[in-house]
Amino acid sequence: MPEQTKPIELHYWPTPNGWKVSIMLEELGIPYDLKLVNIGKGEQFEPLFLAISPNNRMPAIVDPEGPDGKPISVFESGAILQYLGRKFGKFYPTDERQRVEVDQWLFWQMGGLGPMAGQAHHFRQYAPEKIEYGINRYTNEVNRLYGVMNKRLADRDFLAGEYSIADMACVGWIKPHKNQGQDLNDFPNLKRWYEAVNARPAVERGLAVANEARSNLADDKDAQKVLFGQKAR
Repeated sequence: MPEQTKPIELHYWPTPNGWKVSIMLEELGIPYDLKLVNIGKGEQFEPLFLAISPNNRMPAIVDPEGPDGKPISVFESGAILQYLGRKFGKFYPTDERQRVEVDQWLFWQMGGLGPMAGQAHHFRQYAPEKIEYGINRYTNEVNRLYGVMNKRLADRDFLAGEYSIADMACVGWIKPHKNQGQDLNDFPNLKRWYEAVNARPAVERGLAVANEARSNLADDKDAQKVLFGQKAR
């Protein structure tokens, strides 16, 4: 694994997407500087942040020791995990067949588990009015996705064979399962996996990064105005 002499900048807020990268950095044991982006106050719209994350979403990183020794910025949590996995040669296989296994479950999380769980959170907790169809639609879809994971984990310890960035990507989205209307006791293989991954010291550290900054978004109406209903501007 190459030595990282200058800290990586982690632009971050303690959410399931932010946790993916803080977990990976803790697992790698490399130095990083934390740059908090308070998404409830609109700091994700500031020009300096948009220069590295044009989708105005965190997390993002700046690696001062990028390819050819030149700095590089990366946005999108899945792309960050892949970049770090390639650079440091850990948690992301070099064998193509094994890498495809990891990529499949990483993109499954990016395109399915994360967005659907996020919608379940929104309709169950944050929507200004209770819309039964939305609540049921996304709660049921998250339930289906939990079932997919449960079946996958019936005969293996981790999603893609060895512990990988795919597991790091998913664990933070399972952490708030109660808010998604799910009971892990209904998914014994998933529960076993979650407890094993959650108990890893680096995962514990990654989940704890700036955890004190989290607020109860369900009660923070000003933050909801910033986060919800955004349009092109």
